[in-house]
Amino acid sequence: MTRRAGSADLPLHTGRVPAWLGQRMARLGAVITQAIIHHYGRDEFLRRLAHPFWFLSFGAVMGMDWHSSGMTTSVIGALKRGLAPLQDELGLYVCGGRGRHSRRTPDELLDVGQVTGLDATPLVATSRMVAKVDSAAVQDGFDLYLHGFVVAADGRWCVVQQGMHTGRRMARRYHWLSEGLEDFVEAPHAAIDGRATQSAIMNLTDRRADASRRGQVGLLHDMGPDRVTRELMRIEGRPPPPMPAQGELPHLSMPGHHDVQPQDVNMRRLHGALAAAAEAGPRDFAGLLRVPGVGARTVRALALVAEVVHGAPCRFSDPARFSLAHGGKDRHPYPVPVAVYDRTLSVMKAAVTAAKLGREERLDAIRRLDTAARRLERDATGPTFSAIMAEEYNRSHEYGGRSVFGYEPPPPRRVSEEGQGDRVMRHDGQPQDQQGHDGDASRHSG
Repeated sequence: MTRRAGSADLPLHTGRVPAWLGQRMARLGAVITQAIIHHYGRDEFLRRLAHPFWFLSFGAVMGMDWHSSGMTTSVIGALKRGLAPLQDELGLYVCGGRGRHSRRTPDELLDVGQVTGLDATPLVATSRMVAKVDSAAVQDGFDLYLHGFVVAADGRWCVVQQGMHTGRRMARRYHWLSEGLEDFVEAPHAAIDGRATQSAIMNLTDRRADASRRGQVGLLHDMGPDRVTRELMRIEGRPPPPMPAQGELPHLSMPGHHDVQPQDVNMRRLHGALAAAAEAGPRDFAGLLRVPGVGARTVRALALVAEVVHGAPCRFSDPARFSLAHGGKDRHPYPVPVAVYDRTLSVMKAAVTAAKLGREERLDAIRRLDTAARRLERDATGPTFSAIMAEEYNRSHEYGGRSVFGYEPPPPRRVSEEGQGDRVMRHDGQPQDQQGHDGDASRHSG
């Protein structure tokens, strides 16, 4: 049955994704998508897109702000760009987007029909109906401005759309998933979710609203549009009666603070990922994957990417944790470590490419990182959240740390107990460890 699969409330934020990050988001989003489809199939990828907690974790691990309204636009846009060269191979097509791009969804779906042989007319009707349901049949104060339609070559689809409530300065994201279309008007949702602080939600798709729907059709037929309009004007100002409480869906309501705080992260799971990365050992892991330059910091990022690929829905209740893989464009939780990001891309791309040729050992190595994290998190301990943040900021310049404010400068030079600087500088002015190995600290330009 077609159903609403969940929703999320996000603070409205302004700003744009810089090109150097947007290009990397497109590449990482595409390679993670390929890994998920390789292991679990297209249907599972669509299910994950329809889960609000996973969707936000997916965007966070790609380096986008971990909880802002721009996450939706950025992730849909990154997938659309990243999957475009692979869409025929994967049988997965991303249509629509924000603003004027959303209005092109019907034409793009018709183009998909030409390529795949699908009858695109029902898909176009579905796109319009889903948008109508969340904007007219369900009235919760959020005006839709983004509509992303992801469709597979066999006709299965997922819709992610977002509305804006300017008065509350919040955005709400709605996720839909197809599992055999039955009825858009009669209870298409698993639930309608609204916060207790907002006004009543009017839901005309509820089964209990059948009499209301039939009555509206009858009024229109008997009275005509002009008389209906006059009657509505006469009673204007009366609030609708509150709807009874309905069943719950996954709903994610993000806090107003932009920085990542300790309460936003499940430290037990984070320590499990750190322990798995340490257990794998950078040298052994790099040898297994045959990708040069992979150091401990990259393996830590890969452990979080591995969970996005393999994790169960229950493990994404703290999406802020995944922002610790590659930081964020606004320096929250810390600047994007561009060198680490590029190493992650290299490892994932090499693993997916090898798997296409029947060599599974590289993707299996990444899956073992996720397995080890789950096993170790029961007993793992590690540094405090503050200590992890301090290390990332202190070493950000080594990792090519970059944000919308530019590259990160080195911190004030520290002096060891022996009176010697604990870092030396390379000939090009960049830091180097005492052994002369760069590892993850290779600086990459955007």
